[in-house]
Amino acid sequence: MKSNLPIALTALATLGLTAASLHADTFGSGGNAFSIDFVTVGDPGNADDSGTTGSYYSSYGGVGYTFRMGTYEVSRDIIAKANAGGNLGITLADMTAFGGNVATDPATGVSWNEAARFVNWVNTSQGYSAAYKFALQPGDVGYSSNANLLLWDSGDAGYDANNLYRNSNAYYFLPSEDEWYKAAYYSGSGTTYYDYATGSDTTPTAVASGTVADSAVYNQVFSVGPADTDNAGDLSYYGTMGQNGNVQELIESALAAPNDSPTENRVIRGGYWNGAEANLRSSTRISAPTTNESANVGFRIASVVPEPSIGILGLLGSTCLLLKRRRIAE
Repeated sequence: MKSNLPIALTALATLGLTAASLHADTFGSGGNAFSIDFVTVGDPGNADDSGTTGSYYSSYGGVGYTFRMGTYEVSRDIIAKANAGGNLGITLADMTAFGGNVATDPATGVSWNEAARFVNWVNTSQGYSAAYKFALQPGDVGYSSNANLLLWDSGDAGYDANNLYRNSNAYYFLPSEDEWYKAAYYSGSGTTYYDYATGSDTTPTAVASGTVADSAVYNQVFSVGPADTDNAGDLSYYGTMGQNGNVQELIESALAAPNDSPTENRVIRGGYWNGAEANLRSSTRISAPTTNESANVGFRIASVVPEPSIGILGLLGSTCLLLKRRRIAE
């Protein structure tokens, strides 16, 4: 009799892949609990964008490993709950004149340093290493959420000589420019990159909100403000939303590599609701000081890929054992 083992294993592998590809991580507790959705960015070993396709490019996007990118920009509600849970002291822009201080809108007015503080808290609250090194922690005398980081040194656990900003033992982090660019513009195949973070070379339709194909939140009057994080245009190839338009996004990387200066300007990409189409292009990158806070700049986070869950592994083992016994009986 023909064995059902290959079919069962395929089904379980698909289950595991689905769990890894679409995953929400939870943080905080009680009234301050929140979740962050992630998509898996695979196809490791791709080359940087070299402009072989499309009309625009910049030489980024090559990543040698699989990672996860936040599906959406971090919301105001998430920052409020993290502040309450971790005493972080992160400030938000007053958006009263720009559509209101809506909890589900992206968190803006957050500096690079403050975004790094948030990332550290989501790490340490889950028992992981902090991604970024700071002299003072929340609760310490003289603590400021907007203080610049320190560089990791060779005596620190998780030191990475290729990136002195990020600790290699961290689970969550701000995306590097290569990671951000790949999640936004890569096609998942060969050397093909898209001009826009909507999985297309076609100029996106400008909308105030919504998720119709080939749309992005840009070219709106300033008073409209950004859209909800989960209603901000079409998706990239990997399934991220809002990497084009809505709000510009802070990136881990210094403007000029390598990451070896705590105070060097950090890269910002992606365009925003009041911005022009040119801001959406893969060729466009700007920067700002680490302490800068702007009403049209937010961020999203990235993470390593989790190990297969114990439940999935247990189910796989039980299925294999069951099928083996059945085969012996036959």
